[in-house]
Amino acid sequence: MKAAPFLLAALLAGAAPIAISQDAKPPAKGAAPIFKGATGWLNAQPLTADDLRGKVVLVEFLTYTCINWLRTMPYVRGWAEKYKDQGLVVVGVHTPEFPFEHDLDNVRRAVKEMQIVFPIAVDNDYAVWGAFRNQAWPALYFIDAKGRIRHQHDGEGEYDRTERMIQQLLAEAGSSGASGGLVSPEGRDAEAAADWSNLRSGENYLGSERTENFASSRGKGREYAVPARLALNQWGLAGDWTVKPGSVVLNKANGRIAYRFHARDVHLVMGPAVKGTAVRFRVLIDGKPPGAAHGSDVDEQGNGTVSSQRLYQLVRQPKPIIDRTFEIEFLEKDVEGFAFTFG
Repeated sequence: MKAAPFLLAALLAGAAPIAISQDAKPPAKGAAPIFKGATGWLNAQPLTADDLRGKVVLVEFLTYTCINWLRTMPYVRGWAEKYKDQGLVVVGVHTPEFPFEHDLDNVRRAVKEMQIVFPIAVDNDYAVWGAFRNQAWPALYFIDAKGRIRHQHDGEGEYDRTERMIQQLLAEAGSSGASGGLVSPEGRDAEAAADWSNLRSGENYLGSERTENFASSRGKGREYAVPARLALNQWGLAGDWTVKPGSVVLNKANGRIAYRFHARDVHLVMGPAVKGTAVRFRVLIDGKPPGAAHGSDVDEQGNGTVSSQRLYQLVRQPKPIIDRTFEIEFLEKDVEGFAFTFG
């Protein structure tokens, strides 16, 4: 994912994508910044340089709806657990992308649901992001026991190399139990590794500022219609919608979003436009209920409910992976959509 308005996601080119800043400075080198400027903390009291002195620290920048970050979590949880008694401290830095990710209640709920127990610095003002001169979600910074940044990695992948770097830094710090095998977790639902070999659809935002391949025609007022045929990676709206710079909001019940895609998984970042409410929806693939291709937030008939602002997994289809048309119909009004991601 990428932070509006200044980040641009790398397009898929046979490797895991990351989000990179158009005007990014080089990653921080040398002495690691502390977490000054964090607007809050979860799972811990505020951490200081004194708290971390003599520890090996793995810092990960995240935002809770980012699919690229979610897919790193099985490994980061595994490292935090495996090396906690060897001197490793994992610290997450939650720097929000969407407006609702500034809401501490949303972040707290996501951290609890994802069973994250390591400390999280809440970085609503981008102060920690700026201090590290960070450029991406997710991004990992490896800090040795002397407080120096020794390595940095953006995006998904390179998990074996990452763990070996952790082992090296722990050994340098005097740990005798940090060598040995590597973790090999199995991610579930949205945390499962993408099917890169079959991924032909990239992340796309729904708001007018950054969307691509929008194909709907607009009629009277706020009424939109989806073309009879969509080309690959085109999408459209049907019904009464307000298209905002960063999102789309449904004004009347039974509005639809359609998307022509090529991927194993379809995810949509969305939520109720009115906090505390819920909106029912129904998913179709090529005009039929998804059956065995349903995602973790949908049943076999395609039924689901939007009850919080988060990433929803709507499709996980078995092979063969071919071009298909995804549709989601909302049975009530007041739902807000932000971005599609695929896996």
